[in-house]
Amino acid sequence: MKHQFSHEVFEAMPVIGIMRNFSFGIIEKIVPLYKSAGLTTLEITMNSDGAYETIKNLSADYPGLNIGAGTVCEMEDLHTALKAGASFIVTPVLNEEVIAFCVANKIPVFPGAFTPTEIYKAWKSGATAVKIFPASRFGPAYLKEIKAPLNKIKLLPTGGVSLENIGDFFKAGAMGAGMGSTLFDKEMISKEDFEGLYLHFKKIVSKVNEQGGR
Repeated sequence: MKHQFSHEVFEAMPVIGIMRNFSFGIIEKIVPLYKSAGLTTLEITMNSDGAYETIKNLSADYPGLNIGAGTVCEMEDLHTALKAGASFIVTPVLNEEVIAFCVANKIPVFPGAFTPTEIYKAWKSGATAVKIFPASRFGPAYLKEIKAPLNKIKLLPTGGVSLENIGDFFKAGAMGAGMGSTLFDKEMISKEDFEGLYLHFKKIVSKVNEQGGR
């Protein structure tokens, strides 16, 4: 079941949690904690086992969350994701055909880019925000330098964003952030330390509210 992407919900807590290769059994245990902690937007990568069913089930079970698809590289990935019910699309690369389809159909899209030319091209193509990937390569300083001449472009750093540096990314001009393994701590999950994971989620929310000025 497809639900409309809520920009208001995302802007209030602009973190995209990236889930890759988790079993649906584990996801069912994590998502209620994720929601309860105040996080609102989830990306299921299309190269995960069972991605279609996961997106479909989460979209039906959690209408209050933004459930989207990531690692969308080709049009085939896009159509599969949308059929499953994804309400937004994230790509690791700049695929103008994917962006154009999303823009034409009013689907939020966060295409991956890195160089100033790629970033500008993605934005001019209609990106909701441009995913700076991998953000860990040069860190918040790179984002700040990009924002100097391209100050109107919304940037979403992804890759290496953590509790320790997310505040610095917001200070550098990020409008949001994508977080994968630094958000979904694999050690906690493997030990089924869900209380610890919930507290970790809460720390991220507090840091975004504090450092992001939200």
